[in-house]
Amino acid sequence: MAHVLTSPRFSAPFGTLALVRIQAGLAAWRQRRALVRLDDNARRDLGLTEADVARETSRPVWDVPQRWLM
Repeated sequence: MAHVLTSPRFSAPFGTLALVRIQAGLAAWRQRRALVRLDDNARRDLGLTEADVARETSRPVWDVPQRWLM
């Protein structure tokens, strides 16, 4: 998985940045829970294996793509 290094943005107030992180974490949690509920045919349609789903759903809630935080 590729990671992009970017410099943090300091233009927004701290409370706004915290809210963005919380919203991103909740969105990631919802999406990962939805992955677990997919049946085998839906996973195959998406090109995902059981191992892919297990790896994604075991990630911590704060582990979200950097682009979600901008």
